[in-house]
Amino acid sequence: MELADPRSPDNPPLDVLVSGLASDAHTWNLVYLQLFLEERGHRVRNLGACVPDDMLVEQCLRHDPDLVVLGSVNGHGWQDGERVVRALRARPELAATAVVIGGKLGIDGPRGDSQADRLRAAGVDEVFEDHGGIAPFRSYVDRLAARVRA
Repeated sequence: MELADPRSPDNPPLDVLVSGLASDAHTWNLVYLQLFLEERGHRVRNLGACVPDDMLVEQCLRHDPDLVVLGSVNGHGWQDGERVVRALRARPELAATAVVIGGKLGIDGPRGDSQADRLRAAGVDEVFEDHGGIAPFRSYVDRLAARVRA
């Protein structure tokens, strides 16, 4: 079975906003995500590292992305992510925007589903922990793109 080229005119790209979290100064993960998404044909705006919550909300309101991707490497992703997604979901204009988070979400390794459950309860659509690899994220983005294009 041949897959459609994600960059063809029949497959319009998603508008994606990639961002680090307020306490996370790492950038390589954000560049990786940007390149990964661009190679799949999507338009990406990368806000970089140490993005304050209010700046992320402002940029989402300004650019109205199809998807917000939050990346964490410093191990405080679940705390920062929970806080910022609540700020995003507090804005009616962003209530239906897809928001995902991934990376190293805690400092003491995976703790079952407790962190992921808290993030989902706050309004995150999907959680991708660092030990899961890129395949689940790729699958999520492909499913979202198919829904947005429909």
